[in-house]
Amino acid sequence: QVQLVESGGGSVQAGGSLRLSCEASGYTRRSRCMGWFRQGPGKEREAVASIAPDGGFTYYADSVKGRFTIFRENAKNTVYLQMNSLKSEDTAVYYCAAGTGGYCYTPPHLADFGLWGQGTQVTVSS
Repeated sequence: QVQLVESGGGSVQAGGSLRLSCEASGYTRRSRCMGWFRQGPGKEREAVASIAPDGGFTYYADSVKGRFTIFRENAKNTVYLQMNSLKSEDTAVYYCAAGTGGYCYTPPHLADFGLWGQGTQVTVSS
């Protein structure tokens, strides 16, 4: 069964850090653009970051630039989101997603991603 499994979410105080992981099982996603999205309470799902198959291109939403880093380890079939200097407005369910192809569109759109994880909750208290 093909699936993406996120981990690493939790509760942290403002200014703290978390690292999210997303592991693919059932298939290799090394040729896919990978992305992280989030959905806060009462908000629409939004793109946070994306990364090209070889890691040579990355995209970040303006709200997370300089604080979040996306990277991947293709040998482990895993993509990560390192989140530093967290703010209360970063509170959301974070989703990992695999693109329908190897190209990362800018900005990323939900329709560009065909496989989604179940989500992991990140709560930042001020």
